[in-house]
Amino acid sequence: MTVSPNPPSRAQTRGSRTPPTIATLIILAGVAVTAMNIFLPVLPEISSDLGVSPAVGQYVLTLFLAATGFAQLFIGPLSDRYGRRPVILWSIVVFIFGTLVCIFAPNIEVLLIGRLLQATSAACIALSRAVIRDLYDRTKAASMIGYVTMAMAVMPMLAPSLGGFIGENYGWRATFFVLLLMALGMLLLTWFDLGETHEPRKEPVRALVADYFSLTKEPVFWGYVATSSLSSGAYFAFLGGAPFVGVDIIGLGPGVLGVYFGLVAIGYMAGNFISGRYSQRIGIEPMMFYGGLVACLGVVITLFLMASFTPQAGYLFYPMLLVGLGNGMVLPNANAGAVSVRPELAGSASGIAGFIQIGGGAALASLAGSLITVENQAMPLYVIMFLSSLGGALVAAIMYFRARAQR
Repeated sequence: MTVSPNPPSRAQTRGSRTPPTIATLIILAGVAVTAMNIFLPVLPEISSDLGVSPAVGQYVLTLFLAATGFAQLFIGPLSDRYGRRPVILWSIVVFIFGTLVCIFAPNIEVLLIGRLLQATSAACIALSRAVIRDLYDRTKAASMIGYVTMAMAVMPMLAPSLGGFIGENYGWRATFFVLLLMALGMLLLTWFDLGETHEPRKEPVRALVADYFSLTKEPVFWGYVATSSLSSGAYFAFLGGAPFVGVDIIGLGPGVLGVYFGLVAIGYMAGNFISGRYSQRIGIEPMMFYGGLVACLGVVITLFLMASFTPQAGYLFYPMLLVGLGNGMVLPNANAGAVSVRPELAGSASGIAGFIQIGGGAALASLAGSLITVENQAMPLYVIMFLSSLGGALVAAIMYFRARAQR
């Protein structure tokens, strides 16, 4: 299916000259998210093979998350200035080089350098949202982002299972080889099916910087950003701590652990379907509010079960279905709201929102990974998840009642 654009007048470049299909946007964002979690089941193996502690091995995830968030601060404004297409293409090229570094890394330091380079995949996540906002109005964009993220959730749902299988049979480096193949395919797809959707701006850099900072003075923008960041924070903390809990506390193997990780993505996909189907009818703020409540409920159930009974995989992973469901309702709507505050700065808005969301997630993942031990039964992880999801639900409630008061 091809979206209906508001075509730029002079922004066409070599390669495809038509707006991207929805499938292209799904694949771009999906492969970028896959880079985040395909190796999670073999993270303990990476630490062991490179001779580092599990806490240091966690940097393979947390440093990538932090760099991904930081990169979006620049990727968004660059796409507003030069267009979406060239920024995405160059980002994929750098990602390919970083993946090669990871494949041949002789130690943890080189592996982390490769992960830093892979963080340019942030362009595919942030700019897929900006492209959608280029093509649709505010409420329609929320629905389209919901459908795109619903479909792209299939890839990170399968990625941990695939990573666990590959890691058990071929070693952890093979997971990065799979990412290399995906990235090469993504480069070709982008070249042939991602025409420019945004007219590059010709203003002086000073004017662009002024516009960039003017966006940060919009209170409503920060409401959307806080909702998305806090709501997703519980999930990122989960990513940082769940591999340790699954392997060292519950005793799961990498393959089984990967399958359980897929449960969260199933919930997320269902939440995105709800967003795609009902956001236009119900509205952005109500969807954020209801989703925040659902996600918070899932974390409360996890906290209760893991604190009250002997830890089991079902107690940790089954309630995370609700967390994924709630996030699937919150994030498309919060992101659509953020990029709609100043539509002409959709790339910058998406970049700032992505920086806060993923950078904050990296901090929470790192914090969770550093605090949990076998002795404390990973209780700090569940507390962090609860506080983050509760904060997201509270901000979503404020945004909801504010929107109702303005009707």
